[in-house]
Amino acid sequence: MKQPAILHLEGITKQYEQANTLAVANVSLTLRQGDLLGLVGPSGCGKTTLLRIVAGFERPQSGMVELAGRPVAGPGYWVPPEQRDTGMVFQDYALFPHLNVLDNVAFGLKNRQGRNSRASVQETSKEAIALVGLAGLEKRYPHELSGGQQQRVALARALAPKPALILLDEPLSNLDVQVRLRLRQEVRAILKEIGTSAIFVTHDQEEALSISDQVGVMCSGHLEQLGTPEEIYSQPASRFVAEFVTQANFIPARRQGQFWETEVGSFEVLWSNSHTQSPIEVIPDAAELMLREENVILNPDDQAPIVIKDRHFLGREYRYCMQTPSGKKLHARTTLSTQLPVGKRVRLSVANPSVPIFPIREKLTSRL
Repeated sequence: MKQPAILHLEGITKQYEQANTLAVANVSLTLRQGDLLGLVGPSGCGKTTLLRIVAGFERPQSGMVELAGRPVAGPGYWVPPEQRDTGMVFQDYALFPHLNVLDNVAFGLKNRQGRNSRASVQETSKEAIALVGLAGLEKRYPHELSGGQQQRVALARALAPKPALILLDEPLSNLDVQVRLRLRQEVRAILKEIGTSAIFVTHDQEEALSISDQVGVMCSGHLEQLGTPEEIYSQPASRFVAEFVTQANFIPARRQGQFWETEVGSFEVLWSNSHTQSPIEVIPDAAELMLREENVILNPDDQAPIVIKDRHFLGREYRYCMQTPSGKKLHARTTLSTQLPVGKRVRLSVANPSVPIFPIREKLTSRL
């Protein structure tokens, strides 16, 4: 059964004063109750601006915002942030240094709960603190907590009023790698446990894919693609999505009958921009072939034109950097059983013959 929409955006457009380009360009999307949406893209792509529009911190020039079926922004009407039933978690935590954990979490409740007693506010605050795993630390001050603990306090403060939607603006970017890896899964587990929808803004592709039910990829204000993490990774809708999310290799190719000829070898692939077959008469004579790093197989061959220039040990795998005759750099990820020395010549093949092809004219820089 399809869940009701908790958020609907229709044609959202925003341009800042004295800016030559749109910060957000005609973005439309729907988020279902209980789902987590990850917004990912490079710096300046508009993902934080879109989040701020949903929160009510920015006004769009055009478009409509609906929260839980209630219009909150659009032509002729505007609902301020404090009346939108959302919770915000900022990148820098935004905790009050002079308040302890309990009072930081309770701060937002005091105004919302109105006539409710102090005991009720404290009880709700303690429940939120326990939910994020900080029970027993209620009397500590922010400077007495680690970065991960401070971010948990910020999350507890956002969750305490039980908002319809949680908005997280790169909340883990200031944390150490190991803390970030652990906390992102904890955040997802907490939100799923209580059934609260959320939008999670990040520039980390792996983070977006791992924490989200839906991923939106943005570039220069445009929503390039919206789909499940699996769809985004395996069926990129544009060259930008393919390059930004998968970090794959792109090789110029020319069609010779049923084969694509490249400087690294021949590949039997079908023209596809979205993993759908096209009639042979519309297959172009030239395109760019996408080889995911994990899909590349290295075969030692002293007569091959490709040379291994470097090898990086990543714990559970190797990442090889290779050079083609034209000087182009290619990368491959292999298991530890594939151990080849620097300087070795290799021939490439692919583990999955379904190799995506994109038009040469669609360059990554077209919107940057």
